[in-house]
Amino acid sequence: MAALRILLVDDELDFIEPLARRMERRGMQCVALQDGEKALALIQTERFNCVVLDVRMPGIDGIEVLRRIRRDHPDLPVVLLTGHASVELGVRGMQLGAFEYLLKPIDLDDLLDTVRRAADHALAGA
Repeated sequence: MAALRILLVDDELDFIEPLARRMERRGMQCVALQDGEKALALIQTERFNCVVLDVRMPGIDGIEVLRRIRRDHPDLPVVLLTGHASVELGVRGMQLGAFEYLLKPIDLDDLLDTVRRAADHALAGA
């Protein structure tokens, strides 16, 4: 089975880079970006099994990125990451079609399990 390709989008470099390395050690291929617009552009040219997306980012926020992904790539699963102060945004994201939302700080095993379930769900629907 091919490794899952995951797009990680979070403006916090000290969070996203170690997360990508940890996920890669667990057999996933990760691309880490700090910007929602760049993520949307990359999704147009590359294939991913799942997007892990922070809700709160400067510029275009995660909710808007989610809206655009749902519009242009309705079968691409999105897992939202949110802090305690933005749980309501996570719920809003679920209403907009996110597969799941997880609270920061995240447990790596929970994230990996959620990403795998999201990718499996997308494959089952394809």
